Amino acid sequence: MKTLFFSLSIILTFVSFSQVLEDNRDGQKYYMVTIGEQIWMAENLNASTFRNGEKIPMAKNEDDWWKAREEEKPIWCYYQFDSKNGNQYGKIYNWYAVNDPRGLAPEGLHIPSDQEWTTLSLFLGGDGIAGEKLKSTEHWDWEGSGINTYGFSALPGGSYHMDGGFYYDLGIVGEFWTSTESKDGLALYRSMHNEDKSLRREDMYKSSGMAVRCIKDK
Repeated sequence: MKTLFFSLSIILTFVSFSQVLEDNRDGQKYYMVTIGEQIWMAENLNASTFRNGEKIPMAKNEDDWWKAREEEKPIWCYYQFDSKNGNQYGKIYNWYAVNDPRGLAPEGLHIPSDQEWTTLSLFLGGDGIAGEKLKSTEHWDWEGSGINTYGFSALPGGSYHMDGGFYYDLGIVGEFWTSTESKDGLALYRSMHNEDKSLRREDMYKSSGMAVRCIKDK
C-alpha cells in the first residue's frame, strides 16, 4: 500500500508540474500541463505588460474600468481591486486586452480559441463532466471542488460583469476568456461553477473582466 501511494504521488507531481514556462516580462513562472495533445497553463495569467513590453493599464477603481469600457481599450484589475486576491487568482482582464495585437500571452503561448476549449472538453468527456476534471481540489466553496485529473487546477477567481456592473463570485465561479468573438460586442468564454461538474460555454460583453489561461503554440 505504501508503494502504491508513493507511486501515485510521483505521477500526480509529474502531471501537475510537467513543464515550467518563464515569462521575462514580469519575472513570472507558470506551471504547464499536458492534456491530450494540448499544453495548458496550470494557473491564471498574471501579466501586467504586453509581449512588446508596453504596460497594460491597471484599473484601481470602477471609474478606471468604466473609462476603458467607453473607449474600448485594454485594462486589468484584481478582484475587487484588492492586490491580495492576485496572489492566488492572478489578474482579471477585459477582452480588449485579450485581443490586443501587442500580445497578452507569454512568448510561445496564445489565448485559446473557443475551438481549442472544445477540444479540451471533448478529451475530458464533454461539457457535462469536464469542469470537475479541470477544477482544483481546493478553494471552491460549499464542497464544489473538482478532482483536478490532469493538474489544470482551475480556480474560482470570480469575474467582473459589465452587464450589471458587479463582481461575481470569488470561491464560486471560475470564468476564462476565449479569443473568439461572438456577436454585438460579445466574446465567448468558458466557466466552471461550484454547484456542478460542467464546463459551460457562454458569451459576455467584451468590457467585462475575466481570468485568462494560455495554451502553447503548435
